Amino acid sequence: MLLEFKNIKKSYGSMTVLEIENISIDKGECIGLVGNNGAGKTTAFSLMLDLIKATEGQVLTKGYDVSVDETWKKYTSAFIDETFLIDFLTPNEYFDFVGGLNQWSKADTNEFLQQFEEFFSGEILGARKYIRDLSKGNQKKVGIIAALIGNPEIVVLDEPFASLDPTSQIRLKKIITDRLDQHTFLISSHDLTHVAEVSSRIIILEKGLVVLDNQKTEETVARMTEYFAV
Repeated sequence: MLLEFKNIKKSYGSMTVLEIENISIDKGECIGLVGNNGAGKTTAFSLMLDLIKATEGQVLTKGYDVSVDETWKKYTSAFIDETFLIDFLTPNEYFDFVGGLNQWSKADTNEFLQQFEEFFSGEILGARKYIRDLSKGNQKKVGIIAALIGNPEIVVLDEPFASLDPTSQIRLKKIITDRLDQHTFLISSHDLTHVAEVSSRIIILEKGLVVLDNQKTEETVARMTEYFAV
């Protein structure tokens, strides 16, 4: 089993914000995690990345507790928000930095980045701007592609389609679907259409609880749409 949320509970005082009995994720899946604001999506990702501690239970990768064993960091990458970036670097400097962390040479990193030129729309590579001076959409593009450097087994993306223009959203969906044989994706989004198009499995969270966890089928997509239409 690549990833497992096991008897997880996260509380702040008397308020429980996430309670998951069990979610097991296999290699090669693309998980679409959907839910309204406050559903617990970001909390789940933060627990998985050991950014916060569970009140009860464990998040396991390859059988090891992420809060105890740090081996998962070697094969897991994420872009949650702009705080994951180093905003006083240019995009190229940041990509080289991330590549170096993954033992890639600058040549390796540059070669890898060339395949995303269309997604970058000529506004990222070679830009003489610091990341902090880029638009929100371009900052997001930098973070998403940096998360793919090193070919991690697990890639976590929180609201990757937000702030992107329609053309970039379409290009991002193609990037994800083209790389499903290389990564296991966990993607959260408020956009049901995007989730339905890229995911192999859909999980709905509501007030910290799992209310649906099914492989993507026409019936699952219909149930998801109906659930949020009520």
